[in-house]
Formats: sequence, structure tokens, C-alpha cells
Amino acid sequence: MSDMLQVAKKEIKVGLRNPWAYSFLALFSVFSLCLLLVNSQNEISGYSGVTGSMLSLILYLLPLMALFLGSFSLTAEKEEGSWQLLSTFPLGTIPFLLGKYFGLSIVVLTIISFGYGLMGLVTALFGIVFEVNTYVLFFLFSCGLVLLFLTLALLIGSLSKNRWQAMTISVMIWFFAVIGWPTILIAVLGFLPYLWIKPLLVFLTFLNPAEFVRLFVVIKLGGGSVLGPEYYQWVSWIQRPGGSLMFLVLFVVWLVISLTVVCWIWERGRRRG
Repeated sequence: MSDMLQVAKKEIKVGLRNPWAYSFLALFSVFSLCLLLVNSQNEISGYSGVTGSMLSLILYLLPLMALFLGSFSLTAEKEEGSWQLLSTFPLGTIPFLLGKYFGLSIVVLTIISFGYGLMGLVTALFGIVFEVNTYVLFFLFSCGLVLLFLTLALLIGSLSKNRWQAMTISVMIWFFAVIGWPTILIAVLGFLPYLWIKPLLVFLTFLNPAEFVRLFVVIKLGGGSVLGPEYYQWVSWIQRPGGSLMFLVLFVVWLVISLTVVCWIWERGRRRG
């Protein structure tokens, strides 16, 4: 436990000095405030054109930020030789990677909290009506996205040899998970029998953390009707009384499986030198 805390403390210090994090924070804050001010005459609540645009903005920026910060953190350990030094000490793979994950999570969640705090301050100063439930869902949506994508970032970092390779893989995964996902679904599902579409759609949605979290938030905002009949089962179970708890369980399972795979890959590489 003490080893994990030491790694997390170091990661927090390094992460809060990283200019990449503040660049994404500035972009996120500027565009969010612009959307708020443009729609200052309308109440921002539920699923609407404004909230849909803000969801898209969050989907574009935050996963990419998490992928860059997380993958660069691990590849920097390899490039700078610090991991070779740490591996000579009795530091286990699991405490090291969990310390990295928790440290990065605290850094990213702090930056997101600052951005949403600024957004809340602007809405109060300019008298913009932002429904509390919608505001909280947006904040939870952002936190869930970065927590899931940080596990993918650690996976990329464990497989990459340097930061350039990590950046290339990060952009590729971000593009397929966020930008190209609808096209991929249409291309894959179009060649399958109709009875296979819904089960495979559920499976593929679980594989994509961006889509997994987005569907939950859209349905909670009351926009389930825009998803189409293929997602009727998602709408029904999420709207049930225990739907949020079930989503949280699946969320934790996704994290545990991803981090387990990362630890296995890193330990395998450690044994091979």
C-alpha cells in the first residue's frame, strides 16, 4: 500500500506540471463557455441540441486527454530509464500500475472539476439556467469517460516503446472509439443476419467505453428515443430503479478487467527484461 501511495504522489506532482493537461482544460473551458453563452436565453436541461453539442465536445476532448496523459506517463518511464531503476527495488507491478492509475485519475479529475466549477460560476454570474440534474450528469459523464480511457491509456503505454508510438496508437483508438464508431457499426452489422444484430450490438457497446458511458447519460437525460429501436433494451434496463446500480457494477467490472490485463502485460514484459 505504501509503495502504491508513493507512486501516486509522484504521479500527481508530475501530472499537475504537465502542459498537455492545461491545454485540454483551456480548450474544454473555452468551448463549453461559448456554448453556454450562445444559449444563455434558453434553459439547459434534459437532452436537447445544446446538451447534445456539449456531449459531443466532451467526447472529442476528454478521452484524447486521458489517452495522451496516461500513455505518455508509462512510456516516459521506459524512455527516461526510471523504470529500469525502479525495477531493481522490491516494487511490485500491481502497486506500481495502481499508483500510476490513481495518481493520473486524481490529476485528471481535478482538472475536470476546475472546468466544471468555472462553468458553474459563469452560469451563476450570467443568470444562465442550467438544471442541477443535467449539470451533475455531465460531470459524472466526464469523470466516467476519463476513468475508463485511462485504463486504455495504461494498456497503450505498456505496449508502446516510446511516446511517438503511444501517441499514434492513442489517436487511432480515439478515432475509432469516438469519430468512426457509427461507421464501424454500420459496416460490421450490415453483413450479419438480423437476429445477430442486437446481441452483437450489446457486446460491441460494452467494448467501447465512450459509447458505453454516452448511452447511459443520453438515456438518463431523457433522449432514449433518439437512439433507435436497436437500443430499446438499453433504454428499458437503464430506466429501471436499479439501472444506475447495474451500470455502476458494469463500470467497475470494465475497470477491473482492463487493469488486470495491463498488469499482466507489464509483468510479462518485466520478466522478459
